[in-house]
Amino acid sequence: MPDPAPAARTLLGFDFGARRVGVAIGNTITGHARPLAIIRELATDRRFSVIGGLVNEWRPDGFVVGRPLHPDGAAHAVTAAAERFARQLEGRFRRPVVLVDERYSTAEARARARDEGESLDDGDDAHAAAVILEQYLHSLAVAAVPGGAGADPTPKENARP
Repeated sequence: MPDPAPAARTLLGFDFGARRVGVAIGNTITGHARPLAIIRELATDRRFSVIGGLVNEWRPDGFVVGRPLHPDGAAHAVTAAAERFARQLEGRFRRPVVLVDERYSTAEARARARDEGESLDDGDDAHAAAVILEQYLHSLAVAAVPGGAGADPTPKENARP
């Protein structure tokens, strides 16, 4: 008997920044994500109020947060802030959070926009969040393929601390 189809999961992806947070939405069935919003609130409570509205509207099953790293993989000042943001998401909304290496996500978002003839005048944060979320969704698809990357779609270096 074939394995049952995996349950569809909706996920919100985040590109965390000190001034802005990009948000994307995607799902495990299509494996695609799209930009959803840019949160420009600097105060933590107001940021989470906006996120709460998105959570109420979209009812995600979980969150994916980009973990910013230097090109050599070393952490920097924003890394700790993004990890704290991920813990706050999990604590406030009681949904699982996965941290994903976000190196080059902004460059990829800009390249995609350029290829599609789009302008990112309003900022690239939500597009970068979509790239981060798609990276995670791709890792799920690869893990599901026999001979793929294995059953654990969240390698230890990308799992929540």
